Amino acid sequence: MSPKPNGVRASAQWHLRDYAVTLRATDRAEATQRAYLSDLEALIDWVEARDLRRPDQVTMRVLRDYLAFMTERGDERTSIIRRRASLRGYFSWMVQRGHLEESPAARLSAPRPNLRLPKIVVREQLDTLLDDDWGEDAWATLDRAVCEVLYGAGLRVSELCGLNVTSVDFRQGLLRVMGKGRKERIVPLHRRGLEAVHLWIEDARDDVTRTDSPPEALFFNRRGRRLGPRDVRRILDNRIARGHVHPHALRHTYATHLLEGGADLRVVQELLGHESLTTTQIYTHVSKSRLQKVHHDTHPRG
Repeated sequence: MSPKPNGVRASAQWHLRDYAVTLRATDRAEATQRAYLSDLEALIDWVEARDLRRPDQVTMRVLRDYLAFMTERGDERTSIIRRRASLRGYFSWMVQRGHLEESPAARLSAPRPNLRLPKIVVREQLDTLLDDDWGEDAWATLDRAVCEVLYGAGLRVSELCGLNVTSVDFRQGLLRVMGKGRKERIVPLHRRGLEAVHLWIEDARDDVTRTDSPPEALFFNRRGRRLGPRDVRRILDNRIARGHVHPHALRHTYATHLLEGGADLRVVQELLGHESLTTTQIYTHVSKSRLQKVHHDTHPRG
């Protein structure tokens, strides 16, 4: 017996130590490496408990039973899909290294993930956020600017919190946004959004700035620090008269409204900063579901 990469013992014939070296050589993220190896250790524990001691004893039927076991146990479908990918990668490597003649996971299927349509903000809540009179004090000015930018530019809440004063180009009506993976993108902001941000900067920001406030930050919280995700959620909770709106729902609403207005899907992908068009396509499902609901509610035979 030889130790597994994380210290758990495994038979040497599973070649997990060598596979760990291969994963490191592919420059995968450390968290991904740990997840893959953990998935394999769990499989080995499961098959060895059923007196299957060698990799060549693992068949597609065994792997299907293993996936079924995880499903019956109540594991999330997304987790099972990731573990399937881990198994396919490992057994493919075993074939490449000559440890197996063929991979039992080559044609292994996994449950399809649930399609969870994103929730969008209803019209009454949008009206409350964007059109109601909140007053003219500094914090009301901040709240309005935050809500206008979240909906008007479709930003992730982390992207909004990371905005600096220099991120706003008032002349061209653009925001310079730092997205996931430190990838920068340029996003347009509508006139009312720009006016709300300008009012915050000119009439309110200096009034709430403290000596230890980060001078570059666009938005501050009530402690004078850079606005954080919890601060944004608190703003929405305070400004919505009925119900709850998550900040990300404004991003979903932004994307859905663009598509319903005729925007090209690839343009929306670029505006949202999505790596894959598949991620953006979920909003076409949202639009279709809304059309179906309107038809059902209004058509005489709906």
